[in-house]
Amino acid sequence: MGCQRSPRSDVFGLVVVMACRLVLAANNYNCDDPLLSLLPTTSFESSSEFSNRHSAKFTRLNKREGAGGWSPLNSDQHQWLQIDLRDRMEISGVATQGIHGSPDWVTNYLLMFSDTGSGWKQYHQEDGISTIPGNSNADNIVHYKLLHTIRTRFLRFVPIDWNSEGRIGMRVEVYGCAYKSDVADFDGRSSLLYRFNQKSMSTVKDVISLKFKSLHSDGVLVHGEGQRGDYITLELNQGTLALHINLDDSKLQSSASSHTLVTIGSLLDDQHWHSVLIERFNKQVNFTIDKYTQHFRIKGDCDSLDVDYELSFGGIPLPGKPGTFLRKNFHGCIENLYYNGVNIIDLAKRRKPQIYTVGNVTFSCTDPQITPVTFTSSTSSYLLLPIESQADGFSIRFQVRTWNRDGFLFYTQLYQESEHLLLFFSHGKLKLTYQKSLFEKTEMTTGSNLNDGLWHTVSLSTQGLQVTLQLNNDVPSTMVTKTQLISVDSCYFGGCPSNIKDLKCKNPTLAFQGCMRLIFIVNQPVNLILVQQGLIGNFSDLQIDLCAIQDRCQPNFCEHGGQCSQSWNTFYCECSGTGYTGVTCHNSVYEPSCEAYSHSETTSGHFLIDSDGSGPLGPTLVYCDMTEDKVWTVLNHNNTEMTWVQGSSLENPYSMQFSYSLTQEQLQALVARAEHCEQEIIYRCWRSRLLNARDGTPFSWWIGRTGERQTYWSGSLPGVLQCACGLDENCIDMNYFCNCDADKEQWVNDTGLLSYKDHLPVNQIIIGDTNRTNSEAVYRVGPLKCHGDRNFWNAASFNKDTTYLHFSTFQAELSAHISFYFKTTVGSGVFLENLGVKDFIRIELISSQEVMFSFDVGNGPVNLSVKSPVPFNDKQWHFVNVERNVKQASLQVDKLPIVFQDASGEGHIRLQLNSQLFVGGTASRKKGFLGCIRSLTLNGVTLDLEEQAKLTSGVQPGCPGHCSSYGSLCHNGGKCTEKYNGYTCDCSNSAYMGPFCTKEVSVIFEAGSSMTYTFQESFLSSQNESEQFSAIFTEKNKPRNNITFSFLTTHTPAMLFFATMDLQEYMAIILSKSGYLQIWYRLKKQKETGVLSAGSINLANGQLHRIKIKVKGKHLYVQIDDNASQNYTLASEEFSAMKTLTLGRLTDRPSLDSQVMTAGARGFIGCLSSVQINQITPLKEVLYQSGSTRVLVSGRLRQSSCGSASLDDLKTISTVHSVSDHAGKVDNGKKPLANAVESDPFLIGGIIILVIIIVVCVMATTACFIHQYRSHQSTNVKERHDSGFNHCMGNNIDLQSAVSDRRMEYFI
Repeated sequence: MGCQRSPRSDVFGLVVVMACRLVLAANNYNCDDPLLSLLPTTSFESSSEFSNRHSAKFTRLNKREGAGGWSPLNSDQHQWLQIDLRDRMEISGVATQGIHGSPDWVTNYLLMFSDTGSGWKQYHQEDGISTIPGNSNADNIVHYKLLHTIRTRFLRFVPIDWNSEGRIGMRVEVYGCAYKSDVADFDGRSSLLYRFNQKSMSTVKDVISLKFKSLHSDGVLVHGEGQRGDYITLELNQGTLALHINLDDSKLQSSASSHTLVTIGSLLDDQHWHSVLIERFNKQVNFTIDKYTQHFRIKGDCDSLDVDYELSFGGIPLPGKPGTFLRKNFHGCIENLYYNGVNIIDLAKRRKPQIYTVGNVTFSCTDPQITPVTFTSSTSSYLLLPIESQADGFSIRFQVRTWNRDGFLFYTQLYQESEHLLLFFSHGKLKLTYQKSLFEKTEMTTGSNLNDGLWHTVSLSTQGLQVTLQLNNDVPSTMVTKTQLISVDSCYFGGCPSNIKDLKCKNPTLAFQGCMRLIFIVNQPVNLILVQQGLIGNFSDLQIDLCAIQDRCQPNFCEHGGQCSQSWNTFYCECSGTGYTGVTCHNSVYEPSCEAYSHSETTSGHFLIDSDGSGPLGPTLVYCDMTEDKVWTVLNHNNTEMTWVQGSSLENPYSMQFSYSLTQEQLQALVARAEHCEQEIIYRCWRSRLLNARDGTPFSWWIGRTGERQTYWSGSLPGVLQCACGLDENCIDMNYFCNCDADKEQWVNDTGLLSYKDHLPVNQIIIGDTNRTNSEAVYRVGPLKCHGDRNFWNAASFNKDTTYLHFSTFQAELSAHISFYFKTTVGSGVFLENLGVKDFIRIELISSQEVMFSFDVGNGPVNLSVKSPVPFNDKQWHFVNVERNVKQASLQVDKLPIVFQDASGEGHIRLQLNSQLFVGGTASRKKGFLGCIRSLTLNGVTLDLEEQAKLTSGVQPGCPGHCSSYGSLCHNGGKCTEKYNGYTCDCSNSAYMGPFCTKEVSVIFEAGSSMTYTFQESFLSSQNESEQFSAIFTEKNKPRNNITFSFLTTHTPAMLFFATMDLQEYMAIILSKSGYLQIWYRLKKQKETGVLSAGSINLANGQLHRIKIKVKGKHLYVQIDDNASQNYTLASEEFSAMKTLTLGRLTDRPSLDSQVMTAGARGFIGCLSSVQINQITPLKEVLYQSGSTRVLVSGRLRQSSCGSASLDDLKTISTVHSVSDHAGKVDNGKKPLANAVESDPFLIGGIIILVIIIVVCVMATTACFIHQYRSHQSTNVKERHDSGFNHCMGNNIDLQSAVSDRRMEYFI
């Protein structure tokens, strides 16, 4: 059958929706009638009464009988007032008063409810708050409207706080209406079957609603299945509600791929009513338990649910069918059970034929009388109970549930004074200790993960010399003692009293926090109501007849996939592997952009970026290219290779989809954050058109991020049906707007950049004109490349303290994360503020050295402040990062210590704001902020301060002065230059490059290679001017030269640096044969050569060394690496200004000293980096200034990176030229080229190769011409096109793809 849909399904679905609306409408009626006036006095009970005139029967609102209200004997938190409504009613609100004309009233109280008068449940407000505000005087009425109505028979008012000058005193009223329901009781072996009128029912819309309550943690509530594999099952599983559903044919799909399982809720085995609603439309499902809803989509392909014969409720009567689960039947009560508008229980009560009853189903709910007890304190809770001594031993049994891994369970003193038995939880395991004496004890452990919130049964018994411990239905563990164990007359559950000095009972870790029930001592049940009444035993910090356990992971406040765990009082989030951190996994551990990474001085590489920070989008992997002046974000896709296309037409076009391994939302955030994006499309064609179809329909197009067809190409503008050559008016045929549209039988090019970022990236390309004879196209879509960060530099300047920017209300009920930069010269001002009716959030500078974060979620104001030892009003950028969530709040300024404030365990948790968000000031205060605020981000969204500032008087977009804070990031002599939205590092006077002048400029010199740089006259004159200007401060006309460079080599001797001055004057920096650094020099009037030996360390050791030489008059200061600088004094005079500089091999220098000649003839083999003389950087001019006339290059130079070079790299450097081959020879064939060169025999070889290439190209061109006239020879078509593309176009495609990965080489 596959996924065939029933023709009745749509009509039936509409009927279902209408019926459900009628059911909802029937329940939406007025329900606020007072309910107590007609009740008999026997409906009012209390824990105690102060006198007969203070009895519970005098508790009606506004009545003055008796003393004017109820008051207990003792005013403490163990008192209660109980009302029996005589039937289950729907309660919508309550009201309270104090005792008439007295100082006795209650200020806060708890509200409990129960169907039976035992097993109470506590009413909680929306935020989990249990206390309800009461009165502030005796006679005013305080009404409280319940956020969610409750349906119950019994109510209890439990006073928590009261007037300190009086006693507990109450008069009350309850508001609501009658509640009618249809109830069925299932005993774990029974069920109701709803049988269809036809063989099977196929639906695309289903609505199932019901209420249930049970003491059992497992049981099937609803089940239906079909023969082809469809099924739906709703079941209780370990106190959690699970929905299994499958819509696909099991014969066509594997069960794993189409089975959908969703769980919701917890602690549902508490014998209290829980509401369930399942709404399905096709594959979309809303699954609700009580007030929590989960939305999900069913796996698979089909939309309809095909169920055969019947649906079963309360169990599965015939297990074993396909899709059937081996599960227990439900044991408990179900109320108001509706399936697609049909009241199932009503039909069963009326014995309608559609319903078949299996087993014993009754239509009233039986409530077992079980009294739980809650241990609330980890330090002071305990329950003392008597034990009747038995000659052969004793036994205990109880059920327990908790979230805590550790806690005291049971203790009893044995007959021998030094002996005792102790039972407790340790790290989620059950542990029994038998203490024989101070130095002798025996232990045994069983179970694991017992702090899972489920009920666990613990049994402990002693008989003779044997102690037996059993957990649940596991195999019992035994312990053998040397003597018989006999208990004394009492035992402790949950903890030991701390106020009894001689008591040997001590808590091993913490007292127990959790619930116990069904306590048996010597096989006799303990009546906890008698304990509550003080008739047996004793207790402290207990809540009897109530299990107050809460699931603090429902709802889950852990964000971004964090795993929630909990203890009795709080929850914890495990953030490992999520990419987020913080107590709720809210804060991203990754930077939002490559631009942000670059400011932490990282180098190029792959990085995870999180464009929306703490927002819902996850991190994505990109490549950050930091080698250029701009920091580029590079995002690759699944097909970056050159692709040939043939045989496509408009009717059957070629299509390629590009995948970027991230969602559309992530792409949107990445592109929107960037200042500029671009993507290159290389497109070449042979008789294949792009745009000029006769009917105006383009032959080819591409689809971008918006999903729209784009018909502009190669750098053209959006909406313009042409290529870049059409805009530039330089197409090969001016009758067309693209080169390809000329339809030439030759390779033509429409390559270019797409840079309209709202359309990027390219998601799909469609090509439709390669099906004609000899037609073909080749394309490649490059990676998406973006630079800049609009959010990082988005700023506003506040020029008046009465102005501000306003934005929409900050939506941050459960989690608020705010970060921004500020700088100012004033000592106080409000950065931002958002108000609610009572709640608010504010961040302000309250003094020049203190920043404060304040907020109120309804529990009173909370203030966190950070004080700095230095002022904040120093015109420097300072970073503020604040967070507030349901667990804690934090404030950090710059790198000062973070200030934390934990949230209260009981209280409001939602920050409810309703005013506009004010930035830079506030409407409620006169004192605003003067200065700049930048990169203001709220929960991952950066506010556009600049756009809003354009519309606001007194506020200017942008903020100047970034270099004052970020200038230190420009290294190695780089100069910080201000921009409107940031700054740049000017590296023109630095030997380095890159965004922060940290990328070294390095060249590998091979044997025989050299580079000569000629200084211009302007350099010499400017040096003289500099000298004259500096004479104001120093001795007049003392030349200064600062020389720095780095090198790496293993070859000696070596010429590192050779500079000439006037006449025979020179300076040579060499490595001696031993690898020592030497400086040889000859001055103008000096006949002899001077030499300075700078250290005795072998620098030719294959490691990178940095040399700094400062020449000042007669003094030379030499520093090697990080060693101390050495001072040398010249013998007679000073150096003149430099005229030429040679790096590497020297030729034709007969007047030099023999050692300098030897080093010069050998040259330098290795890597030279970051060479700089004052502000001259010769290596940068060689590599990056094409056509420079100041540089002469001989031999082969290769651009490299000395910092990453190794000994293996040095071994690969060619050593073809020996010293004898070149000593004393002058290369007269050198030409001033920017590119490095080969000389001597390499020059001759290069010329020969050049001639051969020219001849081959001429032959290839001739072949192209001949082949154009032989197009009828189809057997040679493909060979001709390939040859023509590769030879006629000069292999440009391969060069395009390879150039970025190839080291630069320069030849003469």
